[in-house]
Amino acid sequence: MIRAFVAIPLPEAIRSALVLQQFLLPLPRKIEPENLHLTLLFLGEVPGPVLEAAHEGLAGIVMPPFRLEIAGLGLFGGDRPRAAWAGVTASAPLERLQAKVERAARVAGIAPERRRFRPHVTLGRFSPPPPEERMRLERAVAGGAASQAGAFDVTRFVLYRSFLGPKGARYEELAEYPLNGGQ
Repeated sequence: MIRAFVAIPLPEAIRSALVLQQFLLPLPRKIEPENLHLTLLFLGEVPGPVLEAAHEGLAGIVMPPFRLEIAGLGLFGGDRPRAAWAGVTASAPLERLQAKVERAARVAGIAPERRRFRPHVTLGRFSPPPPEERMRLERAVAGGAASQAGAFDVTRFVLYRSFLGPKGARYEELAEYPLNGGQ
């Protein structure tokens, strides 16, 4: 079984801006800069042959490149936040790409999570902090809500393998899929 996901890798300039944002937030545990990405679909633990079928479907996706903007901050977890994230400005091409990725996964036999796609870049994951720390984190996120990491051209997406460890996840690129269709 291979733990895998499909994501858009971020250019160095965007990652640098997000690392600065991480520094400005009181995050108990930050995502390593090399692990910052925009997940299109988490595949979960997948048998090798099923992952190969998904790879073939992903390789068949045809779409032109498009532009994305990273802007805004937020927390997942409601009254018990567990993650901080940077938002992504609404994008019809991103929604189309995500739908195509999900369709390729389904055809390969992967049942994706039922959660609605909410594009974001996770900046930190943590156990719910005590009330005082939570309020400090919420204020910092609210104060940085207008911050922008910038815009970039999405020219590819990637199939990653994820290895879980005591110091967090480590990712390995398994395949890259260029966006060059329709041009």
